[in-house]
Amino acid sequence: MIGRESELRRLARLASSGEPAVAIIAGEPGVGKTRLVHELLATLPAETVVLVGQAEPGSLSRPYEVLLDAIDDWPQKGADIDEEQLDALTDARRSPVERLHTGLALVSDLIGDAPAVIVFEDLHWADSESAALFERIADQRGPRLLIGTYRPEEVTRRQPVAGLLARMERRHAVAHVRLDRLTPSQTAALLAAATGAPAPMRAVTALHHRTGGNPFFLEELLRALPGFDLDELVDQPLPWSLAEVLRRQVDDLDPVSHRIVEAATVLGHRIPFDLLADVTGAGEDELITVLRDLVTRGVLVESGVDEFAFRHALVREAIAAQMLGRQRRRLHEAALDVLLRNGSSDPAMVAHHACGAGRYDDMIAAARRGAASYLSIGSAYQALQLAEMGLDELPDDVELLAFGARSAWLAGLLDDAIRYGRRWRDLAGSATERAESLYLLVRLAWELREHAEVRALTRDIETLIARLPPGADQARAMTAIAQSAYLTEDHDTVLLWSDRALALAGEFDLPTVRLAALVEKGSTLIDRGRTSAEGRRILSGLVDEAEAAGEWVLAARALHALVDGEPPTSPAEHGALLERMRVDAERAGFEQLSVATYYRGRARLALRTGDLTGAIEALEEGRERDRNYRRRGRWAEYHGVFLAGLYLEAGELDRVERVIADLTAVADNPPAAIPGLAFHLACRRGDLAAAEARMTEFVTAMAEQTWRSGEQAHDLVSAALEVGLEPGKLTRLAGVLLDDEMWDAHEILVNAQLTEARGRPGEALAAYLSIADAHVLGPVIRGTVHVNAARCLLAADRRAEAETHAETAGGLLAQWGGWRVAELNRVRTRLGLTESDQAPSMLTPREREVAILITDGLTNTELARRLYISPKTAAVHVSNILRKLGISSRTEVAELLTRF
Repeated sequence: MIGRESELRRLARLASSGEPAVAIIAGEPGVGKTRLVHELLATLPAETVVLVGQAEPGSLSRPYEVLLDAIDDWPQKGADIDEEQLDALTDARRSPVERLHTGLALVSDLIGDAPAVIVFEDLHWADSESAALFERIADQRGPRLLIGTYRPEEVTRRQPVAGLLARMERRHAVAHVRLDRLTPSQTAALLAAATGAPAPMRAVTALHHRTGGNPFFLEELLRALPGFDLDELVDQPLPWSLAEVLRRQVDDLDPVSHRIVEAATVLGHRIPFDLLADVTGAGEDELITVLRDLVTRGVLVESGVDEFAFRHALVREAIAAQMLGRQRRRLHEAALDVLLRNGSSDPAMVAHHACGAGRYDDMIAAARRGAASYLSIGSAYQALQLAEMGLDELPDDVELLAFGARSAWLAGLLDDAIRYGRRWRDLAGSATERAESLYLLVRLAWELREHAEVRALTRDIETLIARLPPGADQARAMTAIAQSAYLTEDHDTVLLWSDRALALAGEFDLPTVRLAALVEKGSTLIDRGRTSAEGRRILSGLVDEAEAAGEWVLAARALHALVDGEPPTSPAEHGALLERMRVDAERAGFEQLSVATYYRGRARLALRTGDLTGAIEALEEGRERDRNYRRRGRWAEYHGVFLAGLYLEAGELDRVERVIADLTAVADNPPAAIPGLAFHLACRRGDLAAAEARMTEFVTAMAEQTWRSGEQAHDLVSAALEVGLEPGKLTRLAGVLLDDEMWDAHEILVNAQLTEARGRPGEALAAYLSIADAHVLGPVIRGTVHVNAARCLLAADRRAEAETHAETAGGLLAQWGGWRVAELNRVRTRLGLTESDQAPSMLTPREREVAILITDGLTNTELARRLYISPKTAAVHVSNILRKLGISSRTEVAELLTRF
């Protein structure tokens, strides 16, 4: 059910509504209509009556074929079937009206008053009597869901289904379910599920393109070729059975049409009308006639103005496999001659046909031109394909190696990028080429966590600088050192080398070097609390300039630093910068920033408005798009740690444990990530012994982490206070988490928490009040500051002031949940502001239903199955219940509800 969860939920709601409902499921062959229906049927209660009939090709001449098929499969056949009625249904001597009423009576007898799901499969083949029966069943009352499935491309005005669909639309509230092909990320999920491991990005991209995202085709390839690695499966020929199914679509073409469709298979993924006409010699009218027939058959689609494509790439592949090699080569030669004669602006098409024709000089020239062109418009994967096409012929071509390294990096294929990058460096014929290759290699080594390689490459760059005269090459090399220092968080070195590069850029008029140096300098300054404003000014100033120059990577990096550092002045500005970063990253083909970082940014934006559910949903969506791909390097599980932190906030502790297990299976985690989460989880579970053991592991791991986070310090110290960690260990923990570069507000908050824990509420109160309006903390942490201030005021018996702070905290934490709201409600209870016996009335009817099921010990997945909702929606309900009741665990829900 990958990619079909929402459709399944929609059908399940209709089936459980207790009202008559009609659903029409549309989709091409193999897209999963039947599987969706069967999955729905598997979720139905035992008392539901299920009646499933299927039309077959040729059913138009067999009246009531669908109902008869359903009766043939009826599990109690003989017990509930009235044979006289069955004879009357098939008696051609009876009137159509009489037979229709007989069919309705049969259905009514089979169903009775029980809830029912009635399915008519493949309505596009259904006879007119079955179509009429479907329509009349839709008029019946009772708790029943009527489902029809059909293939839109096979519906013509002559078929009964065409009129049926039009009448159903006019007379009934029909739920239309359109099943589309799988997206690339859904294809990755299917492949990961089938193989039991994340799928390589290259294999996912190739197999998605090869199958068009059709689940049936994907599964047939996997089933027919077991044991193949996915990378090898990409190039394996089609299994005989699948190829025969696909070729059947064109078996009955006349010779002229067959010649044209064979030419179309050779012309590529996009088939221009004029090029097809030139290659085949067909006249315009003749070609239009043939193409119209091929579109009607569903072999081709009109993909653009005067442009066609195969509906499924596998159809093109199956037809091409039957052609002779010489036949294909002659067609490639003819296409290439036409393209060169007409001065084609599509280098990818020229390269494709030059390669097929064996004219390798033309292919190399087109590959170079095409790789540069595709990189300039952000099509990194297409640029990589062209570069590799050229490298297959000229493996030592420096220009193609450069294109291959850059495009592979942007596409997220780090192993390929570093292989091409190293060869580019080793074969570089000039200082410029060597400086450019080293600049990229530093970034790649850092992303692959090869720290020794980063240091070695940096030394190489320093040696290169010493040999170069002042000028463009030396300045570029200086920006490479600045980048290396920024990635390894050596801030002083970043500023030193970026300023040197800026000086040379000004002296020799080097605008691109200037922008690159400013990105490193601004990104460094914005990360340091005392220089953040200057860094924001630098980065904000260069974005427009970088975009105007077409330096999309630099623009996207600058925007990323702006949204990832101190947040912009307003959520609206934050959101605008985030979307601008995504657009610029997409223009560069920079997969990391356009996907992974973008969803993380959406989560951070939700946190700014105090929306815990929104933040979790953004990260879950980003993680879902990423996690089924096989990755290496620092982005292997980009969202996991952040998401686990939010689950800890929400009190979803079992989900935290699952994320930790997922992270443990990935090789390239930051050293302190898993120990920190394990310590935090032990604290939130109230397991002091485990927390103390995990703290020792965490403190050791933190020695390898060069950066410090104020938010992490606050979260972990808050958890340690909750579990009752003894004062000496608390002090040690805070010492490990805090450093001189920490934002002042975060440091004040953590120290105030420790001061309060040491029994000095008056001193802690002064610290809390000093940061109560510090917007750098964000609304949620400020809410906790007000809660803590209220608690300290209560200790001093200043109740009126405590109530004011509790009220302010309530506004800041209105969309939050978990432990922060639990602390707020404890303060409110002490103030007499809440009535604990009113708790159930705070919940909506749906939330009360979920709360009762929680008391039965149901997990989110079990809740989802019981209520016909998604696990994500179940998690949202649970989070809202915890927030409204002011508690932090599912166990407390059960304890609270047992009082009422």
